[in-house]
Amino acid sequence: IYEKSTYRNFEILVIENNSETEEIFSFYEQLKKEHSNLRILNWKNPFNYSAINNFGAEHARGEYLVLLNNDIEVKTEDWMEEMLGYCQREDVGIVCAKLLFPDERIQHAVIIVGLCPSGTAGHIFYTFPNDVFTYAGKTSSTQDLSAVTAACMMTKKSLYQKIGGMDEAFAVAFNDVDYCLRVREQNKLVVYQAFVEMYHYESVTRGYEDKPENAKRFEQETKRFKKRGAK
Repeated sequence: IYEKSTYRNFEILVIENNSETEEIFSFYEQLKKEHSNLRILNWKNPFNYSAINNFGAEHARGEYLVLLNNDIEVKTEDWMEEMLGYCQREDVGIVCAKLLFPDERIQHAVIIVGLCPSGTAGHIFYTFPNDVFTYAGKTSSTQDLSAVTAACMMTKKSLYQKIGGMDEAFAVAFNDVDYCLRVREQNKLVVYQAFVEMYHYESVTRGYEDKPENAKRFEQETKRFKKRGAK
């Protein structure tokens, strides 16, 4: 962010969640010395993506929030300006970037509710080459659709607070899709900004949802998401 971003009026809140190595804490100290607009906030409870972002939002000083995973790398240098250009519109509630794997395949280019076999939600054109023209130019056209990922999501802080932030019952899965759907209930658009590209080292920190210890929680979150969607 510091090396590549052209927009400079921002703050960074790092939500520290039970790291253990001395290396990361030394890195934090280095960052604080180098950047006056960076703060380290400690979340000592078990990992809960929704709760962590809600905690960060409470401490944010700006009018706009960017929920940003720790496995994101900036590619488009004017990403903040481009996302803000849409997010500041009255009719827009959320803006998200196109996310790519390091080999330039597509990781995220909008989420469609009901797309995956489980009937929940899934990414369109997942793993497609970024330079391939997809159906109707979907991956290369800025548009508003059902939902986007919170791996790189800009939203108005006032709106985030109005609807209560993310639902903390969704500790890992579907919290971003649920937030998007609740924003749409406020008659606000969810925008996919196709001309902002970021690299996403998908799940590099937490791993995937195929581990046995995650299965029960994932099943509960799936049921909750389907129940809410049926209302």
